[in-house]
Amino acid sequence: MATENALYAILMEKIKQDALVLPTLPEVALKVRKAADDPDINLNRMSDIIGQDPALALGMIKVANSALLGRSVKVETVSQAVTRIGLRQIKSISTAMALEQVFVSENEVVAAYMQKSWNKTIDITSVAISLMSLYLKDNKHTPLTLDTITLASLVHNIGVLPILTEAEQHPDIFANPAFLQQAIIKLSARIGGSITRAWGFSDELTFLAERWSDLTVLPKEIHYVDFIRAGAICHNIFKNESTKEVLLNSYVKKGILPDVDFMQSDDFNALCSDVKAMFS
Repeated sequence: MATENALYAILMEKIKQDALVLPTLPEVALKVRKAADDPDINLNRMSDIIGQDPALALGMIKVANSALLGRSVKVETVSQAVTRIGLRQIKSISTAMALEQVFVSENEVVAAYMQKSWNKTIDITSVAISLMSLYLKDNKHTPLTLDTITLASLVHNIGVLPILTEAEQHPDIFANPAFLQQAIIKLSARIGGSITRAWGFSDELTFLAERWSDLTVLPKEIHYVDFIRAGAICHNIFKNESTKEVLLNSYVKKGILPDVDFMQSDDFNALCSDVKAMFS
């Protein structure tokens, strides 16, 4: 218990002193984001930048060919993918596709935890994107976008990474996963906000990283956080049944869900599987 308390104290102190080592955004994502902000950028130049990273290039082609974009003709090149997705969305989508590179560790135990965290993130993201795609079909004039929910979902739990990295320095902690989980629950949101700020993300994405699990925050209007929380409900992240019931009913009223059991349907699960394939 002393070691557990020590780790918690270390994390809290480093957060207070702004000394916690934060993960860095993959270099290719930084290049794409910088290029996307260049008013003179064109599709060919953007394609060249993305093509420098084989994994990102493949990811962008998968997105372009996904059921979400609703095109029957498949693209085969990065240039075609960039053209289909469009420069406006490339910044968020490319960053999202590169994020898996952050969930890595040379420590076998930490790597296993990170992979588990990434898999859970993908599960929630797949639900959030699926619900957003259905919502957008019936709500053409909403300011909400697929590229934003994609990135927001993938960074909503990014705060777990520094906790796992710090715990790596205290091997005894891994003998007690329950404590590690408590540290994540208590600190990951706050750390997630620090990471998104350090990466230069929007205030909206920082808000989502910090407050998605804070159920005292209940936006009256439809919000990205609703889609992330729906994903969390679908994958049993929220345990309290009455809380889940209240949230689900609110999502029905907002038009996110046609009914409270919708996410259990075969058709919806099939859509989630199609979305999930973009990340595998």
